[in-house]
Amino acid sequence: MYQNKRNTRQGGFGRFRKSSGFNRFARVGGKTTTAMVKQFILRATTPKASYQPNVDNADVAPIEFATLELDAQLKASIAQRGYTTGTPIQSKAIPAILEGRDVVGVANTGTGKTAAFLIPIVQKIITNRVERALILAPTRELALQIRDELRGLTKRLYIQSACLIGKASMSFQIKDLKQSPQVVVATPGRLRDLAKRKAVNLQTFTILVVDEVDRMLDMGFMPEVKEIIALLPPKRQSLFFSATVTSTIENLIRSFSTNPLRISVKQTETVLGIAQSVVQVASTDSKIKVLQEILTRAECTKAIVFGRTKIGVDKITIELQRVGCTVESIHGDKPQHKRIQAIRRFKDSARSVLVATDVAARGLDIENVSHVINYDPPGSYEDYIHRIGRTGRAESTGIALTFVD
Repeated sequence: MYQNKRNTRQGGFGRFRKSSGFNRFARVGGKTTTAMVKQFILRATTPKASYQPNVDNADVAPIEFATLELDAQLKASIAQRGYTTGTPIQSKAIPAILEGRDVVGVANTGTGKTAAFLIPIVQKIITNRVERALILAPTRELALQIRDELRGLTKRLYIQSACLIGKASMSFQIKDLKQSPQVVVATPGRLRDLAKRKAVNLQTFTILVVDEVDRMLDMGFMPEVKEIIALLPPKRQSLFFSATVTSTIENLIRSFSTNPLRISVKQTETVLGIAQSVVQVASTDSKIKVLQEILTRAECTKAIVFGRTKIGVDKITIELQRVGCTVESIHGDKPQHKRIQAIRRFKDSARSVLVATDVAARGLDIENVSHVINYDPPGSYEDYIHRIGRTGRAESTGIALTFVD
């Protein structure tokens, strides 16, 4: 039915040759060709480690959470979440943040960046209740994920938080802000709107986190981010986390931080445990049949299927439901409560398939996703990397399949 071209090399993608016009998946006659997609997938290499000035690339012994000087209840919450030994980004970032240093963390998706900044922030608030943290995230899904992780860490610690995102009740968010929460997680647009309404005083924050900085840039949020940071007090701790650092991001960091510790634990573009393959299909009609066949395999226990458009996602969802698949879908036109409900059902395994646009390529941290399937090829190399990063997380293995005509 289809031709499966398996990636036999370890590691991630080779870089796009952007000067040659390969910043997008090439299309011939309106179709994405197998040869072009293979050029990106099969150029996987493991790059040699290179020293970068002012970047902490040195190996460090993994931290043991039980031995850190943390509040006893916080340690209990960490243990309940199954954390025992820190990942490389956690082992390097947590001590530095606790010391009060500005930090720039560069790491692959799925390497524990969220806990790397949340754990020390919670500890700093416990130690000094005057501390207030503002965490900026590019998408609603990522903001909610950070909020949920924070709630898990702060049980019985009496630390209040607010989550400020679009397409959610602004009146409820204003009510939350009146409680003077110690941690505010927000998307840039909604935070800017609330600041203009004087519902939030940005001068009261002592810690700033900008998560997924590269995604902020991709989504055009950099003007809002700069505007927000400019309203914060000059004396603060600034933490920036990103999968990549471009010259634009570097300029932002230089403007809004003080002698930051630069931590890089990024080794390859993709996780070594992700097997990347091309699936060649004959026509649009057969694509849904091939998809259905893959989803019914025993090894496909939980899958995220990516479509290019909102309409396309709805069509895929309807076709899969018609043949009996347990499926949810999310895209930008779905009300926020519907998106939250769909993600929760997928996380809890009440649904085995989630169909999504690239709105889900970042910010979804879901365990045991066995497959990522690019039903429609991604628009760029970066989108591909973030899509397939939904599987093979936390040192597990996964499969990434890309359909081509």
